[in-house]
Amino acid sequence: MCTVSFVNSNGVAIITSNRDEKTIRPVAAAPRNYSHNGKKIMYPKDSKAGGTWFAMDENGTVLVLLNGGIIKHNPASEYRKSRGLIVLDIIEKDSPKDFWKQINLDNIEPFTLVLYQEKSLFELIWDGCHKRTVQLDENQNHIWSSVTLYPEEIRKERSKWFFDFLKNKNEIAALDMLDFHKNTHSGDTQNGLIINRENIMKTLSVTQVVTEQNKGAMKYYDLVKIEDFSASFIRI
Repeated sequence: MCTVSFVNSNGVAIITSNRDEKTIRPVAAAPRNYSHNGKKIMYPKDSKAGGTWFAMDENGTVLVLLNGGIIKHNPASEYRKSRGLIVLDIIEKDSPKDFWKQINLDNIEPFTLVLYQEKSLFELIWDGCHKRTVQLDENQNHIWSSVTLYPEEIRKERSKWFFDFLKNKNEIAALDMLDFHKNTHSGDTQNGLIINRENIMKTLSVTQVVTEQNKGAMKYYDLVKIEDFSASFIRI
């Protein structure tokens, strides 16, 4: 939930996320389909709180979570609800984009959401006091790094890695983006795309969704159990 990229390759949207988390957290369950509010939603499940950081619904809407809002915050001792459960509260609605305007986020820890809905891309930020909605150009490429783990200068450097990686490619494949998320600056265990900070904070998994017209696919790589998962769907 701490590094997310969005790439549009000739109309194919490729969304990839690295989950950086404390190693004491229980291992997440691999993605599967769940029913929420009468809607099928596929997601890997956080074993501790029951929420998720990456979800895709039966309509092809994708919602991805990053910890932190605009700047790094000092966490409170307790919050009303897990951010991963907020992800499910939003994506189960008919229009996640519209529900964002209504949802009550009082006493919820700051977070950022990347929302891809009906071929439109949005950045949704809760800073602990206010919501912010930014519609982004879905024909451009984007990367986010969590403000809670990566200071501004490191976020800028990671952004440079991303655009340098893409600049000489006429066409970008999903496998290219998995390579970027798995191998970029692999020797930098503090700020590379796969981190291992003294075995306390590590990149635990990589999740990717590829959507094209009425077709889509989710891939999930568990870096702890060394297991892979993949599933495809077709929207009627």
